[in-house]
Formats: sequence, C-alpha cells, structure tokens
Amino acid sequence: MNPVETVLAFLDAINRHDIDMLAELMTEDHLFVDSLGNSTEGRAKMRNGWQGYFALCPDYRIVHEHIFQSGDRVGAFGFAGGTIQVDGKLSAQNRWKIPAAWHALVHNGLIKEWRVYADNKPVYEILAKTSNLAGE
Repeated sequence: MNPVETVLAFLDAINRHDIDMLAELMTEDHLFVDSLGNSTEGRAKMRNGWQGYFALCPDYRIVHEHIFQSGDRVGAFGFAGGTIQVDGKLSAQNRWKIPAAWHALVHNGLIKEWRVYADNKPVYEILAKTSNLAGE
C-alpha cells in the first residue's frame, strides 16, 4: 500500500471500530499524539487506548474531506464525531461533531505516527457534565 492507501485503511478501521486491523496497521513503536499534545507510544498501549475510546464513544466516526501526501507524510482533513456513552446509553445531548485534521507518518506501509488536531472543547464539556452527574 502507498501512504495514502495506508491512511485510508486506518481511517476505515477506526470507523469500523476494528481494533485488530488498527493494530495491524501500526508499527510496533507507533506514536499517538492527541490534540492536547499528550502522547502514547507502542502498538499494545494504543490497542488498549482505542478499545477504551470506542467504549466511551461507541459511535465514534471520522469523515475525511481532503487528503494530501508528501512522501511518507499524509494529512487528512474533515470531521470527527460521536456520542459519549453514559450509563450504557447514548443521548442526543452527549453527541458532538468537530472539525479535525490528522497527520500520519507512514513507514513500510504501517502508521508509525498518528497526530490529531482538533478543538475538543465540546467533548471536554460533555465529559465534565457527565462526570458531575455521576458525582451527584
């Protein structure tokens, strides 16, 4: 696969919540960097990270509108969204959709680095609200 095909396969695996395929598409030393600059390194850790995220937001989905490649680097631009699950339920008030961008470094057909660029304020507000409800 060329770098764009690898990123498209990774996006497809995210949208299908296919943790096995996500792991197959990551290098062993995969680096994930979230929109706040927090990083997680390693395929096994990210496998667990994606599993936890899909449990929190079981309808998480990415829609890319544009994708660009420069050598082994790929940028995708579009939207991310889903619903934060609370007490096993998906409520419309916990639904979010934000513009987002992703930067990938592809090495030998695998994602070596995945960076997310997004203003996650709507997500953090939902999380704060739902954690306050849980504390009542």
